[in-house]
Amino acid sequence: MPSEHFDILVVGAGLSGIDAGAHLGMSCPDKTFAILDGRDRLGGTWDLFRYPGVRSDSDMYTLGFPFKPWNNKKSIAPGDMILDYIKETAIEFGVNERIRYNHSVKHASWSTDTCQWTVQSEVGPDKELVEYTCNFLYMCSGYYSYEGGYMPDYPGIENYQGQMIHPQKWPDDLDYNDKRVVVIGSGATAVTLVPAMAEKAANVQMLQRSPTYVLGLPDWDPLSEALRLLLPANIASGINRLKNVWLAVGFFEFARKYPNPVRKVIRAINKRQLRGSGCDVDVHFNPRYNPWEERLCLAANSDIFKAIRKGKAEVVTDHIDTFTENGIKLKSGAELEADIVVSATGLNLVPLGGVSFDVDGEQWLPGKSMTYKGMMFRDVPNLAMASGYTNASWTLKCDLTSKYVCRLINHMQENGFQYCVPVNNDPTIEELPFVDLQSGYV
Repeated sequence: MPSEHFDILVVGAGLSGIDAGAHLGMSCPDKTFAILDGRDRLGGTWDLFRYPGVRSDSDMYTLGFPFKPWNNKKSIAPGDMILDYIKETAIEFGVNERIRYNHSVKHASWSTDTCQWTVQSEVGPDKELVEYTCNFLYMCSGYYSYEGGYMPDYPGIENYQGQMIHPQKWPDDLDYNDKRVVVIGSGATAVTLVPAMAEKAANVQMLQRSPTYVLGLPDWDPLSEALRLLLPANIASGINRLKNVWLAVGFFEFARKYPNPVRKVIRAINKRQLRGSGCDVDVHFNPRYNPWEERLCLAANSDIFKAIRKGKAEVVTDHIDTFTENGIKLKSGAELEADIVVSATGLNLVPLGGVSFDVDGEQWLPGKSMTYKGMMFRDVPNLAMASGYTNASWTLKCDLTSKYVCRLINHMQENGFQYCVPVNNDPTIEELPFVDLQSGYV
């Protein structure tokens, strides 16, 4: 099988892949590289998810690229605005010309003899097998399967006569005007969907097994906006980015060190936001865990609380007994009637895009390996991955990783090294989970 060679192959044309391409173009201009993506459009998550209200769950000054200032009043931005921003960045930095669409990478094999990766990809609807070789492989393929989200095995689901939907596969023609809607879940997607659907639906009920911390904040920051209007774009963006990084890190560290005061403050805010609604904060917004043992959910402009106060949305904390013909019967005996049920129950996690690997003919499993700096793997040469933070904006860490990869590639060239491989020679190093959160699903 004939193969095409590149110095670097990037897998994935989402937020982290575009970031990687821009950095490679700026910092490694003499290197050849291509970006392979299994879909027919760039944007990754921000092109895939099309459910009502989809938006960033962190501010755009830190979610955006440091080399491309976010120049909009909204710091918590809707999905279509983020997608436009990614497209603009790809065009401005010439990354769009490097992308090869409909390339679903299936296998990568490292050979120490040639100091190269051989990458096999299925192309197009006929899944034609195409082979590439590269000196360095950079995985920017995210952490979940694009084929479909996590759908629990609901008891009695075969009896339900309404529509069952997962946010990852949102129908373009879904009509929920004046419909009764139940959204199962209490994570960021559910907290976003409920108020957005409540604008048109007859009523929306958010069914959760247990509560989540939800914090309502404005979708714009007066200080950030003032800086944006008064200063040059790159300076204002840099200050806003640094400010928001320190605020996020400071809040996270404070919450982990002093969980009880933070819990009390969040609950006090929730009670004020829900005053007069009849919603019992002690039942529906009183998590069993401490703040930041799982991710906090952001409600832009407190929209979910406003929907609850208006009587357009309701939170139900209970467990599913079974689906019925008309809805969901709960363990408490109550029944929720629904024309549409949205299962906002998370994603199917897939490390490194589900690609299979071998190193010198031996199968390599990413889940069995220790990582180096959260970006490379023990005993695996010339392979890096982009992975974001769990307690801050995704792009912050991905951007640091791309900068590191560029420095590493340049260092190897300057010193005549053909490959680099992380090795752990210290038996005292403690192994820790890659993700330091306790969520049952993502």
